[in-house]
Amino acid sequence: MNWPVIKAVGLLVGSNVFMTFAWYAHLRDLKAKPWFIAALVSWGIAFFEYLLQVPANRIGSAALSLPQLKIIQEVITLSVFVPFALFYMKQPLKWDYLWAGLCMGGAVYFIFRK
Repeated sequence: MNWPVIKAVGLLVGSNVFMTFAWYAHLRDLKAKPWFIAALVSWGIAFFEYLLQVPANRIGSAALSLPQLKIIQEVITLSVFVPFALFYMKQPLKWDYLWAGLCMGGAVYFIFRK
């Protein structure tokens, strides 16, 4: 087991949950509020994202290259965003999510091949 990678991925998953809510939840929950209220709420949520993201990247950089760390983060972002879009934002399921996921799989392959 590569514990630094496992810890980094776990922290990045948590970080991305906060990030996704900070970036997009205001579109549903604060629609009637002024934009600056949404920005302040989003910044408050993003604070917790950074509490997870910064240590995740520091831990992950001990075992992964910077490009590998970035691609892992992007895969996690898509993996968190799709359920958020479907279940929280009530967006319809589209084939494009699958195609985007396959493209990310290709990115993972190319960045991790030796």
